[in-house]
Amino acid sequence: MIWDRPDRSAVALVSTPSGFTGRTGVFPVETPNWNHVEPVNTVLRELLGVETSVLRLVSAEGGTVPFGGVVTYHVEAHEEPGHGLLTPAEAPEPDAEHRQPWARRGGPAELVAWADSVITRTGPATQVRTWNLSSVHSLPTADGPVWLKAVPEFFAEEGSVIETVAAVDPSLVPRVLASAPHRVLLSHVEGGNCWKVTAEQVERVLPRWVAVQHALAGEPRLRPSAAPMPSFGLPDTLLHGDFHPGNWRTSGVVIDWSDAVWGHPSFDVCRLMEVAAPELHDLIRRVWSEAWLRYRPDSDPLAALEIAPRASRLHNAVKYQEFLDNIESSERIYHEGDPQVELREALRLVTS
Repeated sequence: MIWDRPDRSAVALVSTPSGFTGRTGVFPVETPNWNHVEPVNTVLRELLGVETSVLRLVSAEGGTVPFGGVVTYHVEAHEEPGHGLLTPAEAPEPDAEHRQPWARRGGPAELVAWADSVITRTGPATQVRTWNLSSVHSLPTADGPVWLKAVPEFFAEEGSVIETVAAVDPSLVPRVLASAPHRVLLSHVEGGNCWKVTAEQVERVLPRWVAVQHALAGEPRLRPSAAPMPSFGLPDTLLHGDFHPGNWRTSGVVIDWSDAVWGHPSFDVCRLMEVAAPELHDLIRRVWSEAWLRYRPDSDPLAALEIAPRASRLHNAVKYQEFLDNIESSERIYHEGDPQVELREALRLVTS
């Protein structure tokens, strides 16, 4: 998957303990992705002389979703900045339908306070990412960094899903340190992401995930996938739900389990092939098929993969529409048009 990644600049609408205070000018941001907010807070610390947390995206002009352009954020300053550092501006709307708890004043601090009830930090919390689908902080401890993640109510309980997988193969998932409804504390996972996934990584991860899915097959433990799929002798089981290699680490661990649902295992391998280079697709089909045939010798995994991409795209369309139906209007820009893209692709696969 290759995106155009233009430069990003930002404007901060700043609320402080005393209320809304004003706005900054436009300032450059080190990384292009809108929801990567650590570099935004780094610049604001220098500009304002106080620590900040980004609450949400207010608007974006230019760029290519979700990269680049000029992005306006609502930001919460933890203390009052010096006089004259902000210019007057209209305050952002105080509330909105579907606003997530971490996008409200005090929301990031409440999450960190919950984590502090479980772990002992050795330094400041770092807000890494925030947007309509998650809030992520990195928390330093004597044993290394810990990851604090919160997700919306329409996602799966990630802690429970990870523990379900870990009961079969603990090496495939991060360790859960604590969990509560729609939030989780996770151990650090070594290695970078696998966006440019290799044959070795496919052969390392895919058979282990099939082994877990085989072991967990049976009565549904999560809500079902929205798209029906003929079985071809394969069982419905736990799906990661967003099994692209950006959610794989080079250490062989898979992260980001909040999209998990129950359904046909081919959907996960379809998601992998949406991102993996085309020259790896035959290898992926072979590795996945051989893995399933070890457990289900009477199944026909390759035949399933002839049909599955259509159903998988329908599943994606429903998922993206669920995002749009349950996030506030200013952040719909991340997902506008995604259901239509998936439906068009499903139609193309049917008619080609």
